[in-house]
Amino acid sequence: MRVSRGLSLLSPVLLAATMLAGCATNGGARPELPPAAFVASKEQPGEEYVIGPLDSLQIFVWRNPELSAKVQVRPDGRITTPLVNDMPAVGKTPAMLADDMKLALAEYIQDPIVSVIVDSFSGTYSQQVRIVGATEKPAALPYRANMTLLDAMIAVGGLNEYAAGNRARLIRYDRATGKQKEYKLSINRLLKNGDSSANVRLEPGDVIIIPESMF
Repeated sequence: MRVSRGLSLLSPVLLAATMLAGCATNGGARPELPPAAFVASKEQPGEEYVIGPLDSLQIFVWRNPELSAKVQVRPDGRITTPLVNDMPAVGKTPAMLADDMKLALAEYIQDPIVSVIVDSFSGTYSQQVRIVGATEKPAALPYRANMTLLDAMIAVGGLNEYAAGNRARLIRYDRATGKQKEYKLSINRLLKNGDSSANVRLEPGDVIIIPESMF
């Protein structure tokens, strides 16, 4: 009886230890992304730009200069122009916004022709690359076509003196599965050693997290 009772008391402990060992085995190193060239051999267009909060827009209404305007998208995602109040803009492409403006202005003028040009870019969160942690100036950068890790690090001024660049990680949303994936980054190898294999292609919505060194 004493032996069986001892085993019954130990079994939860053994089970917990087994689970922890399994977690340690399964939670190995994060996968690495394939390297990207420092300069793309061929520039490729990115996804069609989606308007974000604080973007600056030029609205042109042909033959109606009094209805044209330069506006900034408000934090609530809307714009106001002559004759059009609180038009939703965030999440639309410039062409989509132009079509919506045409419909709104058609109540006042016949067959309006509207063009929308984005002057300055912030983009939606899904189109930004965000860099946080031990860098000189953490930032949210508008994604541009063919953007790489090197481009992002130049934009934020590189690592600070406390950064553990080779323990950095990239978090990417996988649209196919609807889940987030984490990848290993070796920023020290890229910036300090000039290792081209550590330069990787970025995608819209990527988040780069750079921890500080323990000592």
